[in-house]
Amino acid sequence: MPIAIRRLHALEPDHITQLSRVLFDCVEGGASVNFVWPFSEQEAREFWLRLAPEVQAGTRLLLVAEEAGRVLGTVNLALCWQPNQPHHADVTKLLVERSARRRGVASQLMRELERVALQAGRHLLTLDTEAEGPAERLYTSLGWTRLGVVPGYALGTYGGMCAATFFYKQLTERRSVT
Repeated sequence: MPIAIRRLHALEPDHITQLSRVLFDCVEGGASVNFVWPFSEQEAREFWLRLAPEVQAGTRLLLVAEEAGRVLGTVNLALCWQPNQPHHADVTKLLVERSARRRGVASQLMRELERVALQAGRHLLTLDTEAEGPAERLYTSLGWTRLGVVPGYALGTYGGMCAATFFYKQLTERRSVT
Protein backbone atom coordinates (compact mmCIF):
# COMPACT_ATOMS: atom_id res chain seq x y z
CA MET A 1 0.00 0.00 0.00
CA PRO A 2 1.41 3.45 -0.91
CA ILE A 3 2.40 5.97 1.71
CA ALA A 4 0.42 9.22 1.54
CA ILE A 5 1.80 12.52 2.82
CA ARG A 6 -0.72 15.15 3.82
CA ARG A 7 -0.95 18.34 5.83
CA LEU A 8 -3.18 18.48 8.87
CA HIS A 9 -4.93 21.81 9.44
CA ALA A 10 -6.31 20.77 12.83
CA LEU A 11 -5.53 17.99 15.29
CA GLU A 12 -8.55 15.78 15.88
CA PRO A 13 -8.59 13.24 18.75
CA ASP A 14 -7.52 10.40 16.44
CA HIS A 15 -4.59 12.48 15.16
CA ILE A 16 -3.49 13.19 18.74
CA THR A 17 -3.66 9.48 19.58
CA GLN A 18 -1.68 8.40 16.52
CA LEU A 19 0.91 11.19 16.75
CA SER A 20 1.38 10.40 20.44
CA ARG A 21 2.01 6.75 19.59
CA VAL A 22 4.66 7.73 17.04
CA LEU A 23 6.37 10.17 19.40
CA PHE A 24 6.38 7.66 22.27
CA ASP A 25 7.81 4.96 20.00
CA CYS A 26 10.62 7.27 18.83
CA VAL A 27 11.57 8.38 22.34
CA GLU A 28 11.43 4.81 23.64
CA GLY A 29 13.78 3.87 20.79
CA GLY A 30 16.29 6.51 21.87
CA ALA A 31 15.57 9.26 19.35
CA SER A 32 16.90 12.62 20.51
CA VAL A 33 13.77 14.70 19.96
CA ASN A 34 13.74 16.94 23.08
CA PHE A 35 12.47 14.36 25.57
CA VAL A 36 14.26 12.20 28.11
CA TRP A 37 13.42 8.79 29.51
CA PRO A 38 11.32 7.99 31.47
CA PHE A 39 8.67 9.36 29.12
CA SER A 40 4.99 8.47 29.16
CA GLU A 41 2.32 8.23 26.51
CA GLN A 42 0.48 10.94 28.45
CA GLU A 43 3.46 13.28 28.06
CA ALA A 44 3.44 12.57 24.34
CA ARG A 45 -0.26 13.40 24.22
CA GLU A 46 0.26 16.64 26.15
CA PHE A 47 2.97 17.68 23.68
CA TRP A 48 0.61 17.39 20.71
CA LEU A 49 -2.21 19.09 22.59
CA ARG A 50 0.10 22.06 23.22
CA LEU A 51 0.88 22.29 19.49
CA ALA A 52 -2.75 21.98 18.37
CA PRO A 53 -3.55 25.73 18.57
CA GLU A 54 -0.50 26.57 16.44
CA VAL A 55 -1.50 23.99 13.83
CA GLN A 56 -5.04 25.34 13.71
CA ALA A 57 -3.78 28.94 13.50
CA GLY A 58 -1.44 28.02 10.64
CA THR A 59 1.69 29.20 12.46
CA ARG A 60 2.92 25.58 12.55
CA LEU A 61 2.51 23.40 9.46
CA LEU A 62 2.19 19.73 10.33
CA LEU A 63 2.56 16.89 7.84
CA VAL A 64 1.84 13.22 8.40
CA ALA A 65 2.83 10.11 6.48
CA GLU A 66 0.01 7.57 6.44
CA GLU A 67 -0.48 4.06 5.20
CA ALA A 68 -3.98 2.58 5.23
CA GLY A 69 -5.11 5.33 7.62
CA ARG A 70 -2.28 4.71 10.10
CA VAL A 71 0.18 7.52 10.86
CA LEU A 72 3.73 6.25 10.32
CA GLY A 73 5.55 9.53 10.69
CA THR A 74 5.34 13.28 10.93
CA VAL A 75 7.31 16.49 10.57
CA ASN A 76 6.38 20.09 11.22
CA LEU A 77 7.46 23.53 10.21
CA ALA A 78 7.39 26.35 12.74
CA LEU A 79 6.93 29.59 10.82
CA CYS A 80 9.08 32.35 12.24
CA TRP A 81 6.94 35.17 13.56
CA GLN A 82 9.62 37.88 13.68
CA PRO A 83 8.96 40.76 11.27
CA ASN A 84 12.50 40.53 9.89
CA GLN A 85 12.19 36.79 9.08
CA PRO A 86 9.08 36.35 6.91
CA HIS A 87 11.11 34.03 4.66
CA HIS A 88 12.38 31.69 7.43
CA ALA A 89 10.99 28.61 9.20
CA ASP A 90 12.34 25.93 11.54
CA VAL A 91 11.90 22.23 10.81
CA THR A 92 11.02 20.28 13.95
CA LYS A 93 9.97 16.82 15.05
CA LEU A 94 10.79 14.63 12.07
CA LEU A 95 9.51 11.36 13.54
CA VAL A 96 9.08 7.96 11.93
CA GLU A 97 7.95 5.01 14.01
CA ARG A 98 10.58 2.30 14.22
CA SER A 99 8.55 -0.32 12.35
CA ALA A 100 8.28 2.00 9.31
CA ARG A 101 11.92 3.05 9.03
CA ARG A 102 14.13 2.31 6.02
CA ARG A 103 11.15 2.75 3.67
CA GLY A 104 11.80 6.34 2.59
CA VAL A 105 9.13 7.83 4.86
CA ALA A 106 11.42 10.53 6.28
CA SER A 107 12.64 11.53 2.81
CA GLN A 108 9.08 11.78 1.51
CA LEU A 109 8.06 13.90 4.50
CA MET A 110 11.02 16.26 4.03
CA ARG A 111 10.47 16.68 0.27
CA GLU A 112 6.82 17.53 0.84
CA LEU A 113 7.75 19.87 3.71
CA GLU A 114 10.02 21.79 1.36
CA ARG A 115 7.20 22.11 -1.18
CA VAL A 116 4.75 23.29 1.51
CA ALA A 117 7.35 25.74 2.88
CA LEU A 118 7.69 27.38 -0.53
CA GLN A 119 3.91 27.65 -0.81
CA ALA A 120 3.95 29.44 2.55
CA GLY A 121 6.61 31.88 1.28
CA ARG A 122 9.39 30.32 3.34
CA HIS A 123 12.56 29.67 1.39
CA LEU A 124 15.14 29.52 4.20
CA LEU A 125 14.75 26.49 6.45
CA THR A 126 16.83 25.61 9.49
CA LEU A 127 17.01 22.61 11.82
CA ASP A 128 19.16 20.86 14.35
CA THR A 129 19.67 17.16 14.96
CA GLU A 130 21.74 14.85 17.12
CA ALA A 131 25.32 14.94 15.84
CA GLU A 132 26.43 11.80 13.99
CA GLY A 133 22.95 10.28 14.19
CA PRO A 134 21.02 8.76 11.29
CA ALA A 135 19.06 11.98 10.71
CA GLU A 136 22.29 13.85 10.01
CA ARG A 137 22.98 11.51 7.07
CA LEU A 138 19.41 11.95 5.83
CA TYR A 139 19.61 15.76 5.77
CA THR A 140 22.96 15.68 3.98
CA SER A 141 21.53 13.31 1.35
CA LEU A 142 18.62 15.71 0.79
CA GLY A 143 20.93 18.63 0.03
CA TRP A 144 20.94 20.40 3.37
CA THR A 145 24.05 22.42 4.27
CA ARG A 146 25.79 21.56 7.52
CA LEU A 147 26.62 24.67 9.57
CA GLY A 148 28.47 23.03 12.44
CA VAL A 149 28.26 21.16 15.70
CA VAL A 150 27.54 22.49 19.19
CA PRO A 151 28.93 20.11 21.82
CA GLY A 152 26.82 19.33 24.88
CA TYR A 153 23.78 20.98 23.33
CA ALA A 154 21.14 18.77 24.98
CA LEU A 155 20.60 15.86 27.28
CA GLY A 156 20.47 12.48 25.58
CA THR A 157 17.26 10.46 25.74
CA TYR A 158 18.81 7.98 28.16
CA GLY A 159 21.29 10.33 29.87
CA GLY A 160 24.53 12.10 29.12
CA MET A 161 25.08 15.13 26.95
CA CYS A 162 24.59 15.14 23.18
CA ALA A 163 26.09 17.36 20.55
CA ALA A 164 23.80 18.88 17.92
CA THR A 165 24.50 19.52 14.27
CA PHE A 166 22.81 22.55 12.72
CA PHE A 167 21.70 22.62 9.09
CA TYR A 168 20.04 25.03 6.70
CA LYS A 169 18.56 24.82 3.24
CA GLN A 170 17.90 27.66 0.83
CA LEU A 171 14.96 26.56 -1.30
CA THR A 172 15.07 29.41 -3.83
CA GLU A 173 17.30 32.33 -4.67
CA ARG A 174 17.30 34.97 -1.97
CA ARG A 175 15.41 38.07 -2.86
CA SER A 176 16.21 41.44 -1.39
CA VAL A 177 13.36 43.22 0.34
CA THR A 178 12.99 46.88 -0.62
